[in-house]
Amino acid sequence: MLGKLKTGEKGLIKNISIADRLVRRRLLDLGITEGSEVCIKCVLPFGGPFMVASCGQCVGIRRKEALRIEVERV
Repeated sequence: MLGKLKTGEKGLIKNISIADRLVRRRLLDLGITEGSEVCIKCVLPFGGPFMVASCGQCVGIRRKEALRIEVERV
């Protein structure tokens, strides 16, 4: 799960179909699809969002949504 990665770790997105429909649509619009490589830039404290870099951009993803995105560590 994307939510299990730590700062600086990289992974390949395997499955985003479990994520909320609107979140999935937003990720697809940004070019973050299954097979994309992502890197965790930082994890904000107190249950805050994950800052994820992919496709040359940095995106914030809620922790509960990050736990619904399956990744494979690289």
